[in-house]
Formats: sequence, structure tokens, C-alpha cells
Amino acid sequence: MPTPRDYDTDPGRYRLGMRVAAAHTAPGVNLQARIVELIVAAGGTTVLDAGCGDGALAVAAATWPLDVIGLDAAAPMVEAARAHGPVVRGDVAALPVADASVDAVVTVNVLDHLDRPTTALCEARRVLRPGGLFVAGTVARSDSPELGPFWHAAPGTFDSEEAPGIVAGVFGAVTVEPWDAPLVTLPDRDAVRDYLRARFVPSGEAGRLADAIAARGPLPLPVTKRGALLLARR
Repeated sequence: MPTPRDYDTDPGRYRLGMRVAAAHTAPGVNLQARIVELIVAAGGTTVLDAGCGDGALAVAAATWPLDVIGLDAAAPMVEAARAHGPVVRGDVAALPVADASVDAVVTVNVLDHLDRPTTALCEARRVLRPGGLFVAGTVARSDSPELGPFWHAAPGTFDSEEAPGIVAGVFGAVTVEPWDAPLVTLPDRDAVRDYLRARFVPSGEAGRLADAIAARGPLPLPVTKRGALLLARR
């Protein structure tokens, strides 16, 4: 099933997740900064951040010679992302962008929200210039295994186990940069609750699960992050 979309109705949940990641991810680990490095190495200058959220990629690219254009379907995300550069409201499955007009298209934790990710992939390929770079970030079904006795994410439409094949069906060759390491450490019960809430667990249930996880102990709790960046050329 697709991951729910609540960015219009509950932008606070998304922003909570961003704060949890910023506070508890291992030092030096920055997915957006890695994406910027890849785009620069590929010679890109014009970037479409399709599903930009509050504009984290534009922030990471601020000191680089990149022009990042944000796009998001949720009005609160568009409003916030405008603080960091140009942004438009739009659908990743029907991009309001001309053919062959950008050097890179980025989708981080976006395609799992779609029933048919292939539609958005075809749109990304359409708007890329020849030789342009497509970058997708996605998590694995086995992400956060330490929480497995209490919670695990339902299989989605673009998990990292399936995503390389889906991307290859549109772009051909795909390069996969996986991650599988204890990159997050949750220091206390409230951090566990917030981590779960950011993963679409309802507030009350997130609190109950956090109580159970804290009671089992020990805390702090290292959490293994599993997923991948997928890279493809037009």
C-alpha cells in the first residue's frame, strides 16, 4: 500500500520527524548533503527537488553552484520551502516542467506515496536533459529492526527491496548506494515516541509503544537505518 499523505492536514508530523532526525542521527550523516555531492559530481546545475518538503535539499545546496527548484503537492510545504528558494505546488506524477529542461531530479521518500511510482519516474525522465541524473531515496521494509517486537512498517509501493527494479524499468541501468547501520540513537522514551509518530503511528499508540519499549530497555536505543539511494541517468 502507498504511504499515507498527511502533509496538508498534519505538517507537524513531518516536521517532528525532521527534528528527530536532526537531533539523533550520528554526526556527519546527512542524506541531503550526499545528494548534493552526487549532483555536483555529475556536472548538474539545475535541480528539480520533486517532493521538496520544507526545502531541506535547497538548504544543503546553498553553498554550492546549484539552482534548486522545489516542488511539492502540500501547501504548507510549499509555503515553508519558499524561504530557501523557488518552489511551485505540483504533482510528481504530472510535473509542470518542460521536457528536457533540468540536469537532475531528486525524490526523497516521495515515490512510496504513489499507487504507481512508475508514472512519476516517467515524468522525471521526461524533464531530464540527456545524460541528466535521477536520484531517489527510499527506506527498506526491514528498517528500524530494533523496534520489530513492537512495530514495523507495512510493505509499501517503493521500498528499497523493490525500488531498483522499478527504476530500472524506466531508466535502464541503476546504481544503488545502500545504507545499513545504527545511524540513529534514541535517548529516552519521548524520543522513541516521536520517532514512531514521525512514521505515521497515531499519537496515542506511539505513546503506548514508547512506554513498552522503554520498559523493556535499555535506553538509549541505537536504531539501524536501512534503505538506499538509487541513481540513474537519462
